[in-house]
Amino acid sequence: MEIIILPTAEEASEVAARLVARQVRENPRSVVGLATGSTPCRLYQSLARKHTSEGLDFSGVTSFNLDEYVGLAPEHPASYHRFMEENLFCHVNIPRERIHIPDGLAGDIPAHCAAYEQAILEAGGIDLQILGLGSDGHLGFNEPGSSLASRTRIKTLTERTRSDNARFFTAGEQVPHHVITMGLGTIMESRMCLLLAFGKGKADAVAATVEGPVTANVPGSLLQFHPRTKVLLDAEAASALARTDYYQWVYQNKPVWQSDL
Repeated sequence: MEIIILPTAEEASEVAARLVARQVRENPRSVVGLATGSTPCRLYQSLARKHTSEGLDFSGVTSFNLDEYVGLAPEHPASYHRFMEENLFCHVNIPRERIHIPDGLAGDIPAHCAAYEQAILEAGGIDLQILGLGSDGHLGFNEPGSSLASRTRIKTLTERTRSDNARFFTAGEQVPHHVITMGLGTIMESRMCLLLAFGKGKADAVAATVEGPVTANVPGSLLQFHPRTKVLLDAEAASALARTDYYQWVYQNKPVWQSDL
């Protein structure tokens, strides 16, 4: 786990964008895992700019999204299909046939989840997985207590997560109780993970993920066992870490060949 702390979310998101761009340039047929929510928005904006101004080409890229609400149609304003369309897909040239998002209206959810896992396998596995971190330490929608070996499946959301996500729904609208999400075992098979967390509200979850014990009660902590994870934080999200000075010293003194710049 490499901990990268920058003063602002904008700066951390730009480093993340450079890492994604490097992946796509070095392997134009990369398989990229995508996250939703407010955390990766700046990253997607930067990738869109790089596509427009630098010619970053996504035409060979395949994408798999982490999750989707059960019961929401793709056109619903709070669906992750809609989020991805508005925040990334309509701004870059990933071919439509290479875009994969769980189907919240699937008639046979277990069969759909098995097919999603098979599609990832047939694509060659995920080269780079973008992740956010829930305020309780969840990854994707793997809530605290999720199996550390879990695969893509249906999950029931906690009331805390539903409350956190209510801002994306209209007043009085019910946040769904269920989602389809990649499992922790699926995420851990990604060749590289980029975990982004910003703001004071994520500080305790970040500390538990990075410096706490590995436990199903903090799903993000499983990334301590991943061979290649970069954690990108702003100063507020890093504020509860005990070894901030060390993480910053390491990042500032990396060999040139390891530079993210």
